[in-house]
Formats: sequence, structure tokens, C-alpha cells
Amino acid sequence: MKEASLYEKLEGSRVKCQLCAHNCVISAGKRGKCAVRENIDGILYTLVYGKLCSTAIDPIEKKPLFHFLPGSQTMSIATVGCNLKCLHCQNYSISQYPSYHDGNITGAIHSPIDIVRAALDNNCLSISYTYTEPTIFMEFALDSARLAHDHGLKNIFVSNGFMSAQGAKEIIPFLDANNIDLKGDDEFYKNICKARLAPVQDTIRLMKSSGVWVEVTTLIIPGLNDSEKTLREIAGFIHSVDTAIPWHVSSFRPTYKLTDRPATSMNTLRKAYEIGVGAGLKYVYVGNMPGLGGEDTYCPKCKTVLIKRHGFNVISNKVKDGKCFECGGLIEGVL
Repeated sequence: MKEASLYEKLEGSRVKCQLCAHNCVISAGKRGKCAVRENIDGILYTLVYGKLCSTAIDPIEKKPLFHFLPGSQTMSIATVGCNLKCLHCQNYSISQYPSYHDGNITGAIHSPIDIVRAALDNNCLSISYTYTEPTIFMEFALDSARLAHDHGLKNIFVSNGFMSAQGAKEIIPFLDANNIDLKGDDEFYKNICKARLAPVQDTIRLMKSSGVWVEVTTLIIPGLNDSEKTLREIAGFIHSVDTAIPWHVSSFRPTYKLTDRPATSMNTLRKAYEIGVGAGLKYVYVGNMPGLGGEDTYCPKCKTVLIKRHGFNVISNKVKDGKCFECGGLIEGVL
């Protein structure tokens, strides 16, 4: 165990965690909503420091990040736990692990230098804190991210964005890119994720204004967040922050507690794509539908195909020095 960062001691041995937007007030002997931060005699501890449940080498496109070091490999790590309770979680077996195993924490112990060495040994250009919500293992992510920068590696969060401003500001100096879920409207967050929309929007704004490269993903679930109104609101919000933020609209597959919902249709994904383009977003991508053309990067100016993809594979990349090879137009990102 390691003493947690970002918490306040209260009367009666209670503590207030200030890491995410829940701001849990936790009594002695209890844990926060993430189930991996525990108050022990008035001191808040993280139970997952270095205790990794998953490590893998992934193509960066899997995060998904399409405008950040395309075609490169990233070292991906995760611990158990999450601060949301999404009914459609694709990684529920690890994100909700403590809740289904009497509070037990699983994982193999690693140090920050272990992760950095593994990334370097496998020719990765970055480390991704992913699979579950990296905010809940912030202390380990922060120590690893500092060391990664010292060794020339980039750092990536794949996040639900439900952070406090204090939590975001802790990692921002060492964070290079962040793919943030923007899941739906406020009702969707309350009913499906046990959270709220506004903190996620605040995180997107803060990350972008602080110089972190941001991409946004929306997993479209039939009957829950696929209405034209909801999709227009999401696209409009992204546009209000920066028209160059890539928006990934992805296909849902029945899972966890939403097995009664059908998979997302291609027509719905096309509608979302058209809404994004119509809203003035420069880069809109269709995920989980390989080979249908929604994965390619086009020049916003002349519409030339610049990066051709199939699934997570980059087939060709014609971006030169961050510009279109055909017309010289700027292509935003770290390319």
C-alpha cells in the first residue's frame, strides 16, 4: 500500500478524496467508489500501487489515437478498479474486479522502471495507462510518467474523463495525449455510468487548453445515446473546444449488463459520422468496423487520403512534417 495523493483529512477519522469528480467522503475502514482507495485509521491509501492486472504491447491505433505517433507501438498497463459503474463496460472483469471478489485486489507487482524498461526493450514510443480508468491508479501512473519522460517516452491516458481539476493538473505536466470518452448526455451518465457529464466536459477543456493532445470516443448504444439530438450535442461540444479534436464514433457490442441491446448498425454509425462532419469537425472516424473506409485520415482542405488504415494497422501514411503532401494543408496532431 502507498499513501494516496490528493485527499483531505476530516473530523472523526474521515477523509475526502479529491482525485476524481466523486469527491468521496470515506469513513475509517471504508473505500471510495473506485474500490481501490481505502481509509485506514484516517489515512487514505491506494491499494493498487504497481499492482498491475494487465500489461501488453498495442498499436497506438487501438487506444484509439489516430493523430498521435500513428503506426507506433505503445506499452499498455492497468490495475483493477474504476470510478464509474458503466453497464456496458467491455473490461468489467478487471474494472469491477474488487466488487465481485469481496474487495480483493489482484495483480503482479511492478515498479515504474520495470514499465519504462519494458517499453524501451520492445521499441515502444509511449506508455498508455488504459483498459481501466487510469485516474484510480494515479500515484503509479504519475511516478511512471515522470520516469518515462526522462527516458524519452511519451505518456498516454485512455480515460473516462471523470477527474477532478486537481487530479488532471497532477498528471498534465507529464501527459502527452489523452483519448477521453464522451459517452452521452447527462441522463446517460446518471443512469448508465453512475456519474455526471459536466466533469467530463471540464476535463476535455482543461486537457486541451493545457497542451495535451486530445481525441474523443463515443461508443454508440442503440436506444441510449444514438439519437440525433444527443449526437449533435456531442459534436457541438467538441466543436466548441476545438474543431481539430478527432471524434471516434464506435460500434457497441452487447456485453456485461447490456446484453439486451443490439449491436450498433452501420447506418447509425454513418449518421454519427455525417453529424460530426456537418458540425464542422475536421476529423471523424468510425470504429469497430474495419475496412469500411471510416478509419482513414483525409486532408480537411483538399480531401486527399493521407493515412490509410485497416483495423489497427496503418497501410500508408503520406503526412509529411504535419502537412498534406498534396496541398500543404496543416494536419493537426503529433504526426
